[in-house]
Amino acid sequence: MTEQASSLTPEQVEQYLLQHPDFFHEHLHLLEKLSIPHPSGSAISLISKQLEIFRSRHHEMENQLTALIEIARDNDASFSRMHQLTLALLDSTTLEEVVANLDSVLSDYFMTDFVAVRIIKDVDDAAIGNLYIKPGSPELEVFAKEIGSNQPKCGRPTLAQARVLFGELASEVKSCAIIPMMFTELEGILAIGSREEGRFHYSMGHLFLTQMGEIIGTRLITLMQRSQYDA
Repeated sequence: MTEQASSLTPEQVEQYLLQHPDFFHEHLHLLEKLSIPHPSGSAISLISKQLEIFRSRHHEMENQLTALIEIARDNDASFSRMHQLTLALLDSTTLEEVVANLDSVLSDYFMTDFVAVRIIKDVDDAAIGNLYIKPGSPELEVFAKEIGSNQPKCGRPTLAQARVLFGELASEVKSCAIIPMMFTELEGILAIGSREEGRFHYSMGHLFLTQMGEIIGTRLITLMQRSQYDA
């Protein structure tokens, strides 16, 4: 028996303990004799080491739970903001009301300071100034990259972009999100800006902004088609 025990390898002992996790339940006296090395160099009991591991795992799980709760809160807040935006768009019956309601809801719920909508279409007698940009206009050249990729861009706009979007307030815009709206029935640009440089950072995700552009673009298409039908 002694010879067999002495021939056991550490791997065999490890495998046995893994297969019999309750082994020390029946051999509690061994826990008082066992010790394992500690990073400090001193030896600690197996129970103390287990407690240390459990505390570490518990702390890690608490951090993970806290992170999940924060993500859930952010998702709830995002859903609420998108809900308010959708209601404001549905309440709009004209393009003028869309622009006015967007300015209000984006300011109140999305913490933005500037809002711009530019529709790429040849319209001369628009009721809203600067709403339309004619196809082929030099003003569109400064948005060639955004329109070409059809992807939102966050960060500080160029001065030329800010002037097209925000006019006399261009110098006040420190960061913004430029969101192309490139649909079959509508081509345009949505922009939301802030006086804070880090409000719309270049590293921001695009999914939320893309969805916003789709919701707004869809409502604009509906109202433009209704306007053409009424005319």
